[in-house]
Amino acid sequence: MRRLLAAPAAILLLAIAAPTAGAEIIEIGQTPEVARPACPDKPCLAMTRTTGYQAKVGTARGLMTIPKSGRIVAWTVALGNPGPEQVKYFQTNYGGPSQAQLVLLKPGSKLNDTVMAMSPIVQLEPYFNSTAQFPLVRSIPVHKGWVVGITVPTWAPILAVGLGNDTSWRASRAQDKCDDNSTQTAQLALQDVTRYLCLYRTARVTYSATLIAYPTHPKKTGTTTTPTTTTTTPTTTTTTATTPTTTTPTQTTTTPKSGGGAGT
Repeated sequence: MRRLLAAPAAILLLAIAAPTAGAEIIEIGQTPEVARPACPDKPCLAMTRTTGYQAKVGTARGLMTIPKSGRIVAWTVALGNPGPEQVKYFQTNYGGPSQAQLVLLKPGSKLNDTVMAMSPIVQLEPYFNSTAQFPLVRSIPVHKGWVVGITVPTWAPILAVGLGNDTSWRASRAQDKCDDNSTQTAQLALQDVTRYLCLYRTARVTYSATLIAYPTHPKKTGTTTTPTTTTTTPTTTTTTATTPTTTTPTQTTTTPKSGGGAGT
């Protein structure tokens, strides 16, 4: 019995003597309020053929901005449950099966955002009527100040509508085309630069991303320095671009109807 107690005691002393530099796990885009996607309600509204990001939820601004440099290891979407006729409508009019991918954007001046990295495209239909988390086989290195967006090449039932006027998301559509849900405006290539001039109020895109922030060095205390080892194992992703400095975009926007969604 004494041996069994000695080992934990020794471990406790080591823990006190040597502070650790643990990695912080942050769910970007998560809020206490859970937003329910519109489908299968009528109208069943979906995000279509664009790239977007949540700009504001209530008083929370910059909800999708990376707070610390690190790596994105997974992303999550809450999916509605469109009926057979609704699925047929979207597939016929918006390019086929429901798809989405995570995208990392570097904000620029006048809402010009650059694609810095992206995840593989995921087929969403098998996960309808659920909240699905997709782990990344290769994590994505990200920098503080980037924005987590989502690209929908076809359509995705990930739009919650009828929310407060203080909730809004942006899309990569031209300012005079904010009501055009059919034209392909998704950012599908690295280093692609597009202006996010369309702001859709009273709606929320139901996605988030899991960030593991790089650990910080622990502060030294007292006269004795106990060396600590911080191991960071960076991996590369084939869909990551180079990184310049972040600029805060201006807020010149157009606010169309229907929360930015197409529907049936």
